[in-house]
Amino acid sequence: MKAGIFFTGSGPILALTTYYSLDDPALAGKLAAKGIDRYIAYEVPIALVRERYGPKFGMVMGDLHQEDDLRVLDYNGHHVFHVFELDDLGAPVFHQKKRTADGPLLLNGA
Repeated sequence: MKAGIFFTGSGPILALTTYYSLDDPALAGKLAAKGIDRYIAYEVPIALVRERYGPKFGMVMGDLHQEDDLRVLDYNGHHVFHVFELDDLGAPVFHQKKRTADGPLLLNGA
């Protein structure tokens, strides 16, 4: 289980995922299917998310399936940004669509 803050074009969101890492191409594909194809993600400790979100964390966790799943815990960017200290964030993961020689944008350069 991973928790990550994803800084997107419309602001940060906090998501929980069963993917092994925040740079998993399948996770990027799932986010792209939701219209998020460019972001900077930071992992945050799951225990800290549990502590800061309390009962809401438990409700979202109850809806999270065992594999290849993603749930947004908080989409209020102002709130997400101020719930955690910058020191709480892990190393950044950068993701954006790549351009091909003939122009179309492709996810992860695929």
